[in-house]
Amino acid sequence: MPIRNARIGDFLFPIFAPFKFKTMTISLNWLKEYIDINLPPDEISNLLTSLGLEVEGMEEVESIKGGLAGVVVGQVKECWRHPNADKLSLTKVDVGLGGLLQIVCGAPNVAAGQKVLVATIGTTLYPTGGEPLTLKLGKIRGEESQGMICAADELGIGDDHSGILVLPAETPIGQSAKEYFNIETDVIYEIGLTPNRSDATCHVGVAKDLAAALQVQYGQKGGVKMPSVESLTPHPSSLIPVSVVVENTEACPRYAGVSIQGVTVGESPEWLKKRLLSIGQRPINNIVDITNFVLHELGQPLHAFDLDEIAGRKIIVKNLPAGTKFRTLDDQERSLHAEDLMICDGNSQGMCIGGVFGGIGSGVKDTTKNIFLESAHFNAKSIRRTSTRHDLRTDAARTFEKGSDPNGCVFALQRAAQLMVEIGGGTIASEVVDIYPKPIDNKQVKVTYAYIQALIGAVIPQEKIKEILSALGMAIVEETGSSLAVSVPTNKADVTRPADVVEEILRVYGLDNVPVPTQIRSSIVRNEYPDPNQVRNAIGDYLAANGFNETMSLSLSQSAFYKEILPKEDSELVFVNNTSNVQLDIMRPTMLFSGLEAVAHNQNRQQTDLKLFEFGKTYSISDFGFGISEDSSALPKSEIRNPKYSEPQHLALFLTGQRWAESWRNTEKTMADFFTLKSLAVNVLARLGVSGGYQETAVKDEVFAYGAKFHRGTQELVVFGKVQPKICKKMGIRSEVFYADFNWDLLLQAVKKQAISFVELSKFPTVRRDLAVVIGKSVKFSDLAALAKKVGKKLLKDINLFDVFEDETKLGEGKKSYAVSFVFEEPTRTLQDKEVDAVMNELIEAFEGKLGAAIRR
Repeated sequence: MPIRNARIGDFLFPIFAPFKFKTMTISLNWLKEYIDINLPPDEISNLLTSLGLEVEGMEEVESIKGGLAGVVVGQVKECWRHPNADKLSLTKVDVGLGGLLQIVCGAPNVAAGQKVLVATIGTTLYPTGGEPLTLKLGKIRGEESQGMICAADELGIGDDHSGILVLPAETPIGQSAKEYFNIETDVIYEIGLTPNRSDATCHVGVAKDLAAALQVQYGQKGGVKMPSVESLTPHPSSLIPVSVVVENTEACPRYAGVSIQGVTVGESPEWLKKRLLSIGQRPINNIVDITNFVLHELGQPLHAFDLDEIAGRKIIVKNLPAGTKFRTLDDQERSLHAEDLMICDGNSQGMCIGGVFGGIGSGVKDTTKNIFLESAHFNAKSIRRTSTRHDLRTDAARTFEKGSDPNGCVFALQRAAQLMVEIGGGTIASEVVDIYPKPIDNKQVKVTYAYIQALIGAVIPQEKIKEILSALGMAIVEETGSSLAVSVPTNKADVTRPADVVEEILRVYGLDNVPVPTQIRSSIVRNEYPDPNQVRNAIGDYLAANGFNETMSLSLSQSAFYKEILPKEDSELVFVNNTSNVQLDIMRPTMLFSGLEAVAHNQNRQQTDLKLFEFGKTYSISDFGFGISEDSSALPKSEIRNPKYSEPQHLALFLTGQRWAESWRNTEKTMADFFTLKSLAVNVLARLGVSGGYQETAVKDEVFAYGAKFHRGTQELVVFGKVQPKICKKMGIRSEVFYADFNWDLLLQAVKKQAISFVELSKFPTVRRDLAVVIGKSVKFSDLAALAKKVGKKLLKDINLFDVFEDETKLGEGKKSYAVSFVFEEPTRTLQDKEVDAVMNELIEAFEGKLGAAIRR
């Protein structure tokens, strides 16, 4: 994706955002197995979004691409060799249209009497692994062909190209291929599921939400038709019990399982493969497919172990020592953390990272005959930490981290085991093991009707409120005239407060049904001058106009950066307890790594010429002050010191690659450099009205290989330069990076102090003089410019360095030559040459006397 000049206020391009949210895929056909819904797909999409299940995309699909429209069953009535080609045949085919079609066919197995699939003229085919093909009437080797007799790969239903498909003799002539193959048309919804919606991670969960909305908003009767399951009764002659011990009941509050004997691992039936393919899941084998099917049906992750690989026929749910090596299904050896919950065998050998990912040795194989099927409830925080720590973002982990239903484990176990018996041909070989020491009950939340109406902003009749709660499966356990207590099902992990209950009511009642107020109230607000937002936007617009793109990074960063790349003491860092992304464990103390991560991210996607800027804050412990802290009550108050935090605002610029975008006019491909960045820094200050009165000092430290800073005394306005190559290398960046860090708080204060002044443009011409000055290499242009302004302050309007020449053979050792232009102006009259010459002579004397310069004449 090419990057473009943009401000965050206008666009946010994903190329700068390495993080993205996981969407959930829902099949409408699959959904209809649990709920009667006849609304148009667009209306269903709107209804889902209003329920908080935002539909980010909707697509109509067929189980075979194109639906084989225009393909019909035909019978080959005649077949003979093509007169002009040895490998082609001419056929006469009856497709039920009242006449015969002449079709040229190149298949070696075509013969008279066959029932075949014929693509008629105008049909578009989607071949396997090829481009779409639309059939036209034409001639092949001089003979007209009025269609095409198809092979499996030409129809997109297989890979076989050895010959045409030959159908059973009883297949009716003229039957459509769509009817013959029972092709389904489905609508697929991509739902951006928010982290709190643990109840809607599956088709049944979405069906329950829809059923409630249909009942309340459309008056439709009937709820969700749950799949029927039977109690799992073991076959008396085939008992293979497995004992289970749960050592860490906090991380695993419930663990259930059952043994299944004599299964045959093979291909799944067509209906099961269709269901999985419809939501983008690749079928693997019948046992694994059933666990995936139940996950997306009921929202309960399952895991099937090869029972014969379980040592001692015993399962222990425990934590293994930190550093224990474990090889996962992707054949990677991982080093376990002490918090990682493991499913182990009787020898305490890990078989699976609980709720996250299976091991390579204990999973279902083609030779598996006996299975132990696991259905458990794991602690959401524990799963989140483990999955992010090992970068294993599996569907199971994503479901568990939202909060699975602890009271749905056994039902899902029964559903999956029943399917394995039906499809895999096995028998139940043990009683259901169910370790559930502390059953989790429904929460009870009390809420008043007045609170409901105040929060929603509309008066909803009490009977309607009770109808909504009933439709959501939230039973009313206590009621008074002004309040009610609701029993919240355990599948709704996010509903814990009165406000959450009100949100559930509003979702189903419909936000669009809340009337818009008839009055609009506003108040006048006096903003400070200048408005910080306007100042920020002005600089952002300036940078965007100069080819920059605005980035927006996380304020969180990795402490590893400040241990391995840019060392800082832990006492300077602001640590946070981030359970979602454990590696992001501090608030960033500098803008540097946020920008370098964006540079690396773009370079890895072939974006090498970058101009980035970001407004943001940094965070540090700047000082220690006296005060009371929670963990220091035993100390005398005089000895207690609390950290004092600071979070200054910054503007950061990053340059790398070519100075200008690639173009036929940009043939020199000039690279961005220190002076490119310096000119931008000067212009930003000038744009803010901070055009002078600051000093420039060279910088070389752990961040900058070389650079400079503009400051007023000890107040640092901006520091900029080339980032140390070793830092770039450790960040995976392959080019030079130039970085500027503006103290935005200080600049805002400077802007407030600037008085706006206007100067009339001069009516008189300026006069320019050029001078070649040979000086020592230690003399900077800023020294020369300062001296020139002091000498010619009345008439000197501008001074500019336009060339630098260095050649010791011509200039002498330690010498360099500056070509400098001087512009003079008198605002009240035209300058005379003798006046300008007099000032130039003074300048030359000053340069020679104070800087030891020599004038090249």
